[in-house]
Amino acid sequence: MTDGQGEMAMDEQAYMDREAGLERGLTKAQIIMIGLGGAIGTGLFMGSGIAIGYAGPGVLVSYAIAALIAVIMVFSLSEMAVVHPTAGSFGTYAEIYLGPMMGFIVRYTYWIQQVLLIGSEAVAVGIYMSWWYPDTPVWMWAIGSAAVVVWVNTRAVHNFGSVEYWLTVIKVSAIVGFIMLGMSRIFGIVGEPIGLHNVTGLAGGFFPNGFSGVWMAVLMALFSFMGLEFVVGTASEAKDPKTAIPAALRTMAARLFLFYILALFIIVAFLPWTESGAKVVTESPFVKMFASAGIPYAAGLMNFVVATAALSAMNTSIYMGSRMLFSLARGGYAPRALGELNAQKVPMRATLLTGVCILAAASVSILTPLAYNYLFGITLFGGLLVWSTILVSHLRFRRQHKAADLPVQMPFFPYAQLLGLALLAAIAVTMALDTDFWQTAVIAGVPWLIVVSMAYFVWRRVAAGSSATS
Repeated sequence: MTDGQGEMAMDEQAYMDREAGLERGLTKAQIIMIGLGGAIGTGLFMGSGIAIGYAGPGVLVSYAIAALIAVIMVFSLSEMAVVHPTAGSFGTYAEIYLGPMMGFIVRYTYWIQQVLLIGSEAVAVGIYMSWWYPDTPVWMWAIGSAAVVVWVNTRAVHNFGSVEYWLTVIKVSAIVGFIMLGMSRIFGIVGEPIGLHNVTGLAGGFFPNGFSGVWMAVLMALFSFMGLEFVVGTASEAKDPKTAIPAALRTMAARLFLFYILALFIIVAFLPWTESGAKVVTESPFVKMFASAGIPYAAGLMNFVVATAALSAMNTSIYMGSRMLFSLARGGYAPRALGELNAQKVPMRATLLTGVCILAAASVSILTPLAYNYLFGITLFGGLLVWSTILVSHLRFRRQHKAADLPVQMPFFPYAQLLGLALLAAIAVTMALDTDFWQTAVIAGVPWLIVVSMAYFVWRRVAAGSSATS
């Protein structure tokens, strides 16, 4: 080993020691469910209506493209997570391989992304609850649900893992049942066969809005997959990260296909895409399908499931957001108090501060009924930045670590990473050129990058001044 390599290895261990202290209380089964819980939420149950509105039946291709990017990202991240099981996850990896400034920007961006993401999920919960209680304001349910998940995250991590496990079991079971019921109706196993007329036989065929519609739906589909990084974000609190993380990832591609592609196929086959798609989301297309099927109580049951799915996604998002803030504090990039752990080894102050900001984000629904769309747009920009940084960090990571020495190996390196980066760049350009509401992400995201970059230089000057006087 050269001196340079020894210095890098020593530095890497120092980063891990810096963020030590969290309880390793998450089992392999809980980690798998946390990953699914983060990935299966509003993006599928609510946002898929937007994607169908853009692409029609071609939404299946849109989600396949987004799934390809997601798989490249998550396997690249897993290589680094097994070597560096830290609370800061990809934020810490950016600091190690791309420099302190990128580590600062990525972690703060991801933290604000999670705050806004949970706010959008909370708004979605309010919309779901309005199905039963139409006279109750959306904002009341949004703020109430946000408060509940904040409380759950103040408990010990194994309690959080148990809650998330059962929330995810509910929605995964429901999706499996949804797929089985849908397939039986489409192919006539139960009742008259619905067939594939709605998939290929409507005006415009499978691609009613051409490839442009398919590509626009990729933006929504990509948001649906944001949350897969939660699997590796749990590495610092996994009982055995070197076996738990790879096990959670091995079946991820199959789960993506089952829970997204098949579910969306059933929706576009069951309902004309002009009925299930919408640019302004007011009701889940899953609930619409059950309501149109005339199955007693099925629509109400599915509405309960999608509300549970949103709560589950909120639960995992606040977990990741609080750990990012904890990581920043341990690195000296945030007030030291946020890096402290309570008797249950939970970063309580980081969790509570994140919760207060989430309640503020959820309160946006008081101001506009389009709150979900606006919060989603800002969140997507942060997601693009984070995923791009993960791929670039992995390219640098491989310069320091030989593939043969890694417990998990990303196939087709580096071509897969370059493809992923190219697709993410194309998506960013598409967002910037769209004048509907996608441009909102760039309009809000670019100023955020400027502000957080300036904050880094201010922090560095203050830190340098403190060192000089000490």
